[in-house]
Amino acid sequence: MSNAATHTEPLRSNLAVPDQIDEKTGLPRENYIQDGGKGLKSWLLTMDHKRIAILYLITVVAAFFVGGIMALLIRLELFLPDEQFFNADQYNQLFTLHGAIMIFLFIIPSIPAILGNFVLPLQIGAKDVAFPKLNLASWYVYMLGAGITLISIFTSAADTGWTFYTPYSSSTSTSVIPMTMGVFVLGFSSIFTGLNFIVTVHKLRAPGLTWFKMPLMVWGLYATAIIQVLATPVLGITVLLLTLERAFGIGIFDPAMGGDPVLYQHFFWFYSHPAVYIMILPGMGIMSDLIATFSHRKIFGYKFVAFSSLAIALVSFLVWGHHMFTSGQSEIAVMIFSFLTFMVGIPSAIKVFNWTTTLYKGSISFAVPMLYALGFLFLFTIGGLTGIVIGALSLDIHLHDTYFIVAHFHYVMVGGTVMALIGGLYYWWPKIWGRMYSRTLGVFAFLLVFVGFNMTFFTQFILGARGMPRRYFTYVEQFQPLHAFSSSGAMVMGLGFLLVAINLWWAIKHGKPAGSNPWGALTLEWTECTSPPIPHNFKETPKIEYGAYEYDRVIPTMEKQG
Repeated sequence: MSNAATHTEPLRSNLAVPDQIDEKTGLPRENYIQDGGKGLKSWLLTMDHKRIAILYLITVVAAFFVGGIMALLIRLELFLPDEQFFNADQYNQLFTLHGAIMIFLFIIPSIPAILGNFVLPLQIGAKDVAFPKLNLASWYVYMLGAGITLISIFTSAADTGWTFYTPYSSSTSTSVIPMTMGVFVLGFSSIFTGLNFIVTVHKLRAPGLTWFKMPLMVWGLYATAIIQVLATPVLGITVLLLTLERAFGIGIFDPAMGGDPVLYQHFFWFYSHPAVYIMILPGMGIMSDLIATFSHRKIFGYKFVAFSSLAIALVSFLVWGHHMFTSGQSEIAVMIFSFLTFMVGIPSAIKVFNWTTTLYKGSISFAVPMLYALGFLFLFTIGGLTGIVIGALSLDIHLHDTYFIVAHFHYVMVGGTVMALIGGLYYWWPKIWGRMYSRTLGVFAFLLVFVGFNMTFFTQFILGARGMPRRYFTYVEQFQPLHAFSSSGAMVMGLGFLLVAINLWWAIKHGKPAGSNPWGALTLEWTECTSPPIPHNFKETPKIEYGAYEYDRVIPTMEKQG
């Protein structure tokens, strides 16, 4: 990349010139929000990938808010060992809705749909994604699936848990069909997004942007897209078969009708374990960009980090059986799945070691996004190591279906994906809106989220190791102090998330103008675009000379240029 900046404003001929800057706001007049029109119709019919990303931002954050409220209600109920606010049936319904909303409406689509949609074309020098109409269709399909899923809230909400395990899900009187059909429809949104990203990366890269000059964020989104396209149809078939069994009494999974419930588990986890990496791989891509930018160093072992994303995508299809150690598998199958579980930790460890090495002797800037990157490193490492623990059969037999599993899952999903998402939002927020947020409030919110998260979920490792089963409505008195401490942490974490939202919302209207490149980053969205970007992103097609993180080459060049 030519003439990339190391300070706040890059020297670029194709950025907005002074007479294109609004004197009152300090923002470029060629603002895609304004140029695309201000009416609701202009948003609902837009095919601009940036606007579609904002539509996803609004809806996905709304899902996170609803699911988060349900999580807080669950923790309030568990503050004391006996019934407090909900009876057993209501608790099961609340638990199911929390899990389904957080997994299918929030975590799976969050990073690809919001940040992926916004930054992927910018990072490869494209004017838009390959199929803009399909991109808009994916949002409408997401909205349709979300609407169908949430119908059950207003009827008799499903109480099966978010996994919909048979035979109970085949026989319960609650609204399983709307829930599963909503998940079925949501799968098409995920597939559309994945197809779009794969074609965009292959066909629309700027001249000179070879595979090994691309940002690692793009590699993460590309690997995720492969999983989305290949794995999501399996979930669609599974929930469709479950719906047919409930609606027409066809014996597929329910043993009372001649079905096999273990077959359901195989189908479900063949999708749902790769889905873990649909959630985490884009977060890993964000981490690479944040760590490179705020340590001002080239990513150590770039190719290893890039290929490890593809390796994770491949191996993720082979480890589903470790969710079924207690289902009666043969000893050979258990040994194979246990080995593969250990093996999938290798490419993840490669990333963590290479990020840590990148930080070594780096000129680290502790901006708010970097705090979330460091938090990710700490929390995701705990989640990964505890995943290796429960990948060992002897330990999994004891820890299966206890709060240890809940804690492990949340250290990966919240400590990993959600921390990465918030870090990415803080990082690209100035690019999306052209405004900066309050650093002081950002740091304080991070501390609340980090401390509250560990209070909530590290405690649950102890609960699980002591034998506390998950999904239980009541529990024995001896677990009460730990549950109370965990619930208190959830309130602290919830306050932290609320402050994050307030800070980012405040920045849109009242934040200081950010400039085109407030971080001194080297990727194309910072060096070649205004903030916010113009409607078609670039005034001219970027010409690529350097890789995405080659600070060792760009910084000396800039110093020579004065």
